[in-house]
Amino acid sequence: MSNEYDVSLRYGVESNTDLSGKVAVVTGGLGGIAMASNEMLLAKGAKLALLYPAFEHGKVSDVAGQFDADRVQFVECDVTDPASVEKAFAAVEAHYGRIDILVNCAGYVMLQPVLETEFSEWEKQVAVNLTGPFLCSQAAARRMVKAGKGGKIINIASQAASIAIDNHVAYTSAKAGLLGMTKVMAKEFAPHKINVNTLSPTVVLTPMGEKAWRGEKGEAMKKLIPLGRFAYTDEIAAAVLFFAGNGSDMITGADLMIDGGFTIW
Repeated sequence: MSNEYDVSLRYGVESNTDLSGKVAVVTGGLGGIAMASNEMLLAKGAKLALLYPAFEHGKVSDVAGQFDADRVQFVECDVTDPASVEKAFAAVEAHYGRIDILVNCAGYVMLQPVLETEFSEWEKQVAVNLTGPFLCSQAAARRMVKAGKGGKIINIASQAASIAIDNHVAYTSAKAGLLGMTKVMAKEFAPHKINVNTLSPTVVLTPMGEKAWRGEKGEAMKKLIPLGRFAYTDEIAAAVLFFAGNGSDMITGADLMIDGGFTIW
């Protein structure tokens, strides 16, 4: 048997990222990064299940009008509660018959100095930003493994997971944990052809990001970013789309920085 490889062979990358027939679950599905990602995933042919928390129930009717009802399902879910997560993923599976892609977009942040961070605040940020992705990834991966067709899990982390930023102790701890969790899942799920990766944006101009970084604090932060600006939601969505397609099939356990060079320092 020859040890030589045929270097003329190609894997078969879809340069147009065709996601026809794929089902993507997006947590925090009504948020800024999620909505930009939803548009791109739909444009490439995917069907969506958008998970949202109970307090956003009033937004569903407004958002639903933007999408084709046959291709977008809305499911209420508390991502920090195992029973709620299992119920939500069972509903998606019952509706579409499969789950191919999971985008963990649900997030929460409250910026406070270490000495002023109450335990309840610590618990909330860890619950939403780390426990939520764990429970949702576990629920999705169980179904992907059973289906035997591989899958993609994309976790939205943060530049704060890799570099110290004042007033981010709970958020940073949760997002750093998310990087570690992603690596373990990537290794364990690899035999099942399930890719698990993270995206680590700088400040993104979502409603949550704008509120946290408006005014002088935001101007000071932009001076620390070599490219001199914050990110836009469609820039993050473009990376989500890349990790959702087969052009990223050889990438797993990776963290893609989308930070304008902030972590170069």
